[in-house]
Amino acid sequence: MHTFADPLRRAIQIAPNKIAVIDQGHSFSFVELYDRCCALVGALKVLGIKRGDRVAILAGNSHRYLETYLGVPAGGFIVVPLNTRHAQPELKYTLEDSGARVLITDRDPGALADVVEHIIGIPEPYESLLADVTESTPGDEPGEDDLAGLFYTGGTTGLAKGVMLSHRNLIANTFNWLTAVPQSADDIFLVMAPMFHAAGSNGILGCIWMTSCQVMLGAFDPAEALDLIERHRVTESLGVPTMLAAMAEEQHANPRDTSSLRLMAHGGSPIATEVIKRTRSAFPTAGLVEVYGATELSPLATILVDEELLIDDPRARSCGQPVLGNEIRICDEGGEEVARGEVGEVVVRGTNVMVGYWDKPEQTQAVLKNGRYWTGDLGYMDEDGYVFLVDRSKDMIVSGGENVYSTEVEEVLYQHPAVLEAAAFGVPDEKWGEAVHAVVVPRPEFHNVDPEEIISFCRERIAGYKVPKCIDIRDDPLPKSGPGKVLKRELRAPFWDGQDRSVN
Repeated sequence: MHTFADPLRRAIQIAPNKIAVIDQGHSFSFVELYDRCCALVGALKVLGIKRGDRVAILAGNSHRYLETYLGVPAGGFIVVPLNTRHAQPELKYTLEDSGARVLITDRDPGALADVVEHIIGIPEPYESLLADVTESTPGDEPGEDDLAGLFYTGGTTGLAKGVMLSHRNLIANTFNWLTAVPQSADDIFLVMAPMFHAAGSNGILGCIWMTSCQVMLGAFDPAEALDLIERHRVTESLGVPTMLAAMAEEQHANPRDTSSLRLMAHGGSPIATEVIKRTRSAFPTAGLVEVYGATELSPLATILVDEELLIDDPRARSCGQPVLGNEIRICDEGGEEVARGEVGEVVVRGTNVMVGYWDKPEQTQAVLKNGRYWTGDLGYMDEDGYVFLVDRSKDMIVSGGENVYSTEVEEVLYQHPAVLEAAAFGVPDEKWGEAVHAVVVPRPEFHNVDPEEIISFCRERIAGYKVPKCIDIRDDPLPKSGPGKVLKRELRAPFWDGQDRSVN
């Protein structure tokens, strides 16, 4: 049995005084990190927080985020990472839906303070609460099947779903990661992807388990990322393709000594061949690794290693092979596995498959069948087990590594009085991989509606990255199938014609 408490236990047993984390000039050894995690658990207990209670965090990457991410589950509580890019209504919904009793945050909570019982600000009163704990405790030992975290992801109904991930799920994912991307005590990992993503567990728990050092990068800035790589001799990092592209541009313009880099992993959004080439030329010592998965998979499903060596190989357009511990099948609607090369839905089985959606049994039953997770992604598998994705059946848009469900955007579009019909979908974007685009059919009395007015309307109601960058106004009805479903593929096709696209 393994839980979040085990990686730290091993670290303080074999390397107590080794540096565990570096954050803006501050550094903490593994034993100091352990003590601070225990103090956080003790402080939460003083506040009356009990085993199984939810503790939310809304903050940028930092050593305090790391302490919360590790300490809260290790203490028997459930961590609820909040997306820092979400608007207040979205954050309020997540806090209410999860029933979080505590919010730890590095910003003004505003109206969110009315939703939870306790607000713990960063750095204060966070530091004072830890200092006041007279008896630090590792907390009530959780079981491997207890929930470690609720990770909220967009829903096809327009409402976010809390993905229930157990200690077993996240520890299994960590082992899957370590078998595919080995880490050692000598590695120094730059944490630049937002820690509110489930993908954060790949590096975080792996580094703790292997006693690797982690260097925290707050808000992403390519120049600062490169400075940290040079200063601390970073060996590994993980981000989204837009981060890699920005870092490559900065490195070409203002080179640093990045010769320590041996691996750069990416996932979460499409990556163009040109970005791979530019990244490789900017960081010639680093191997490139592509990962594909979902929050519901804790999050890994497949991995493609040595991507930089496959530029002219058809497998470069794949998302790799199943990670160890995962079984992937391509199935038809009846659940039967299709022949190699034939398109079907990607279905995953493994110990990393989520427990289910928080308080949403019907939506859970729709995607979990016989212990397998139906991803909603359409793809095929070649004879060597490489998975190629061809479409997203959920019409999900991935912009800058953030998942945007078209129905979330459409729900807001339909709230505008001028909108009769609306469809949102992803279009190619050089910076973000995909951008949100919408087509709107206005009501007759609003035929002169200004698209910018509708965009402003959306901006007030959803996170900025979900707001359509452009809206086309058309008079004719949207194209529909026989049953009346809008044919988004027809709307998307002109934008993607001739584009070099890797859907992952």
